[in-house]
Amino acid sequence: MLVKTFGSALFGIEAIPITIEVNIDKGIQFFLVGLPDNAVKESQQRIEAALNNTGFKYPKQKIVINMAPADIRKEGSSYDLPIAIGIMAASDQTDHTMLEQFIIMGELSLDGGLKPIKGSLPIAIKALQQGFKGLIVPVENASEAAVVSDLEVYGAKNISQVVDFLNGKDSIRRTILDVAGNFFSQVNSYEFDFSDVKGQENIKRALEIAASGGHNVILIGPPGSGKTMLAKRLPSILPPLTLEEALETTKIHSVSGLLGKNTSMVNVRPFRSPHHTISDAGLVGGGTYPQPGEISLAHHGVLFLDELPEFKRSVLEVMRQPMEDRVVTISRAKMSIDFPASFMLVAAMNPCPCGYYNHPDQECVCNPGIVQKYLNKISGPLMDRIDLHVEVVPVPFKDLADRTNGEQSETIRQRVMKARKIQEIRFKDHPNVHNNAQMSSKMLQTYCDINDAGRSLLKNAMERLSLSARAFDRILKVSRTIADLEAFENIQTEHLAEAIQYRSLDRETWGS
Repeated sequence: MLVKTFGSALFGIEAIPITIEVNIDKGIQFFLVGLPDNAVKESQQRIEAALNNTGFKYPKQKIVINMAPADIRKEGSSYDLPIAIGIMAASDQTDHTMLEQFIIMGELSLDGGLKPIKGSLPIAIKALQQGFKGLIVPVENASEAAVVSDLEVYGAKNISQVVDFLNGKDSIRRTILDVAGNFFSQVNSYEFDFSDVKGQENIKRALEIAASGGHNVILIGPPGSGKTMLAKRLPSILPPLTLEEALETTKIHSVSGLLGKNTSMVNVRPFRSPHHTISDAGLVGGGTYPQPGEISLAHHGVLFLDELPEFKRSVLEVMRQPMEDRVVTISRAKMSIDFPASFMLVAAMNPCPCGYYNHPDQECVCNPGIVQKYLNKISGPLMDRIDLHVEVVPVPFKDLADRTNGEQSETIRQRVMKARKIQEIRFKDHPNVHNNAQMSSKMLQTYCDINDAGRSLLKNAMERLSLSARAFDRILKVSRTIADLEAFENIQTEHLAEAIQYRSLDRETWGS
């Protein structure tokens, strides 16, 4: 008897429907075809044990299973459940009339229990697009899949519940989720707040500018000055995720298997902080069968690279193109996959190997030329993509001992959102530009016009401070953001003056 069940394969962050054809005939052999990997091939042993341990019978006949389309590789153990249900339906142990209406996915334990899978959200989205009535997944994945409210989602604990459901029994109930209510109730739930930070008002100001314009920023200062503490609080002043952004971010975390059990969505902007020993593929994505990297997991959020000079140079260089294009393309001989990668880069570093160059109290013990050599570990093209260079100094004792709380993230966020609203209106005719940091050189001529006094100030600053030519565009973009924060239509001289001070690492005198 021939029976068809339906599953789904993941391709990047998208899903592709898979038809699983099960035919049982005379004989004793088991054949599984359709480009399965080793984990799929091993499903025979898991399925046989699960059926025997739950009171069902594993057919002692010739079983042929075809997974179509055959040119797409099937990976992982999440096909256990649809294959098992197909075998049972083909051997008349369960009704097969409802199978064509559902996509079924799940990994089987030897006792018949179901373990969670990756990619429930993109699978649910594709199931709705393909006209399926519903989706059956392990109960831990039901909340995530139920984000697609127009699709009937059922979460099962074991294979027995799935069989009873297909036989018309009320063994599992549909999972219904108040997507908007759950999302907006948690969208501002951040663990860290700027009110915890003592002093460092100039650094808070720089991060507020970075958040307002979507600018990349590097914090440079001695150990213990608060660089990591400040960076961790940056997501709390960014505008809240929109529902569309949250769905896209959730898809990436879902296919990576990073969503927690019974978690439906990523509600707050992600903050990713990889260790400096990370590989190229770990940062930008890749592998034999490409998976998202850290820059994609930070999509619509913040990527924090602590101890930036300690990262391998090759790792940092592969990040340059995704920073510009906001998408990373992983190419292999048989496939090419795009992963979104629109993130804010926040980097932190010590000013020198000993950490005390330019320290107000402690003396740097590095040999002459070592400071510049340390900074040169970061290439010019990468530094060119970082708009704000911020020097962080240690917090004095009087600020640390002050029991007065600083300004809350919520207050700063309101100012950031007002500035972002101005940019939204400004770039409404530019679909791929959402903030000032994304402006092209041509757009700078339109939106960053400066008066004669400002032009003279910028000329003098570049000559006297030995700023490089690449600093010119960055200063204009940052000054445009500062003007937006102050609600000025045109860039003023004081806005340029503040933006100039954020290019310290472009000075030829730094570290010399």
